[in-house]
Amino acid sequence: MPTDEERIRTLIERWAAAVHRGDLTAVLADHAEDIVMFDVPPPRQGVRGLDAYRETWPPFFQWQAQGASFEIESLDVIAGDEVAFAYALLRCGTPDEFAHDPDNRLRLTLGLRKQDGRWVVAHEHHSFPLTDSAAAEPGPGRGDDAAAEQDLRGLHQRWFDRTTAKDLDGLMAGIAEDVVSYEHDLPLQHLGVDQVREVCKAGLDAAGDGSVTWQVPDLTILVNGDLAVAWGLNQVRVTPPKGEAVESWSRGTRIFERRDGAWLMIHQHLSYPYDPTTGQARTDLHP
Repeated sequence: MPTDEERIRTLIERWAAAVHRGDLTAVLADHAEDIVMFDVPPPRQGVRGLDAYRETWPPFFQWQAQGASFEIESLDVIAGDEVAFAYALLRCGTPDEFAHDPDNRLRLTLGLRKQDGRWVVAHEHHSFPLTDSAAAEPGPGRGDDAAAEQDLRGLHQRWFDRTTAKDLDGLMAGIAEDVVSYEHDLPLQHLGVDQVREVCKAGLDAAGDGSVTWQVPDLTILVNGDLAVAWGLNQVRVTPPKGEAVESWSRGTRIFERRDGAWLMIHQHLSYPYDPTTGQARTDLHP
């Protein structure tokens, strides 16, 4: 029969795996109704109760969808008859963040109690160490503008990669539910992520069996706190199974807001220049 320490270790490892795959139901399992969590992002007084705890996870999952890891590196468990605690270090960050600071780790302390014969988590405390190079915690919720720019470049690169893979779900990662997008085509504006999803789906479908790539070679990003703007020329290339590639260039501006630690695109404006003599869009221009 497993010991209490072994049961708790299994519980925590199961929880961490659920966080990594974005399984909210499994993340909430084995947590007390009156849980108190002190997290990296605000509120400063922590979140109290299972309902409030539940609300903290969707923004984290959106940030994690940018390619972040959430992996236990070390875990120690000390258990009594009715209460227990555990402390752990986790690799929690995007590839860009680990390139910037490879030794950074998320620190985790858990308090547990035995309830109706089973162990439940009554308290969680997450933190990152404060470093000289950043005024706020790294990872989801950090405030360093230079590091934030790298996060946003990483988000763009994942969009480029997901375009090549024709991964529609991957293209939607990092787009806010309430996004407003001015696309190349009608209607005048696209409201919400579902409408943007339909535009992306149509673009991937139009490539058929051919390959499609999207790049922004001159991508420029400016960050100020929790707001950022990115702009550049979009290069889209579609190569059919037989025949020559078709390439188009257009102009793109994207606005991002950091919400609960995750960067989300809240506005996009795409356009082709038009020929004033004909009133027609010029889709044949190249830089």
